[in-house]
Amino acid sequence: MISLKKDLKSRPKPFLLAEYCKGCGRCIAACPKHCIEYSNEVNPVSGYVPVVIDYSVCNGCGLCLLACPEPYGLMPENRKYEFQLTDPAKQFGPRPTAETEPREIPDQVIPLPETEPLVVKGTYAAAIGALLAGCRHFFGYPITPSTEGAELMAKVLPHLDGVFVQAVSEVATVNHIYGCGGTGLRCMTFTSSPGFSLMLEGISYLIGAEVPGVFVNVMRGGPGLGNIAPEQGDIKLACRGLGHGNTHALVLAPADPQEMLDLTMLAFELSFRYRNPVIVLGDGYLGQVTGRVKLPRYMIQPGLPSWAVYGDREHRRNLICSIHLSEADLEAHNRRLVEKYRLMEENEQRADLYFARDAEILLVASNTPSRMVRGAVKKLRDLGVKAGLFRPITLWPFPIEHLKPLLPGMERLIVVEASNGQLEDELRLALGREEIVPHPPIHHIRHYGGVLPQVSEIVQAVLEEKEVEP
Repeated sequence: MISLKKDLKSRPKPFLLAEYCKGCGRCIAACPKHCIEYSNEVNPVSGYVPVVIDYSVCNGCGLCLLACPEPYGLMPENRKYEFQLTDPAKQFGPRPTAETEPREIPDQVIPLPETEPLVVKGTYAAAIGALLAGCRHFFGYPITPSTEGAELMAKVLPHLDGVFVQAVSEVATVNHIYGCGGTGLRCMTFTSSPGFSLMLEGISYLIGAEVPGVFVNVMRGGPGLGNIAPEQGDIKLACRGLGHGNTHALVLAPADPQEMLDLTMLAFELSFRYRNPVIVLGDGYLGQVTGRVKLPRYMIQPGLPSWAVYGDREHRRNLICSIHLSEADLEAHNRRLVEKYRLMEENEQRADLYFARDAEILLVASNTPSRMVRGAVKKLRDLGVKAGLFRPITLWPFPIEHLKPLLPGMERLIVVEASNGQLEDELRLALGREEIVPHPPIHHIRHYGGVLPQVSEIVQAVLEEKEVEP
């Protein structure tokens, strides 16, 4: 018969690997001898405050081992482990590969017959553009004034062997897009300002992992819940605030239902060209207004990019990940992203000019306000005032290369917008980065909360600037 004293001596006392201890305190609560407590110092490897054990009191009962949730935190014997942070791509050694390199399956352009124009609202036009671009996967959460686009996708996609998922939230939506886009499939969402705010963290993940996806944001009044009227208060988010890190995405700003269709189609092309999200930034009026839309003479049958994590043997070597734990690796990844942003800035600037070549007063506007400006320019020209419209179609990158040739001899720039200078900020930043000094004085006409600038207001403001009586 083994004595109790001898049995106590034979029990293995717990061994603590402090690097793996998260300081949850479960072992402290489980210990009947009260010989475990928190350390007074942070472990420099893990960043947590581990526990410490008083072995002079410990009787080796093992209850702490049962309580510890970490597989390598508390152990019944002293084992040596090398603790290091490992990137997921390197964690399990060389990845199993197919016999051949992953194959790029190119898109196919399918001709369409000429059709009569449609008369549809802006959100419908964007949905039709997505379908023609080959999008068969939609994820979203209803939010006015963008919901009709999601409703149309819900009606049509089941008949095209597509997938429509009403997510439980905008946070879930963006993560669905991460997963679907990572397989190399075309996917999108419709949202509005508060919902777009909730997606920003996920968009940062998409950019970091180089995953494509299209976000149609029909802006509404803010801040907070605001209202469902048109505003341009998300320009700063789309151009400068896409989540944490060094993030940028192409931002396309349509001005009518026709461009809602055309630019949504373009968004998918650009998203896969650069392996990056693309934002289509409309406004509440543009999403709801009805207009004449002519369909293109083609549609896209998507292929499959070679980088896709598609689940088949041919693509099994691929990995989608935004984690680079090594500082040197993350810097190299950021340098590659920055170079991609440079290519976007160099190749994707787009603008629409209306009586701008000889303009002495150039009005800058986008989205629905640009339509009011167009009407104002026509009236001003009838009055003998050389006014013109410069409409940036890409808000990021701002199309400064299209603006520079117009600046010599210009008297002033007037930015017309439905926000507190968010478009003007992009203009000023672009001028500053190009070191265009001096540049014409910049004035503005601004409205908020869904109030849009009116033609008569714009005309009057320009005439007062010119000191010309109407």
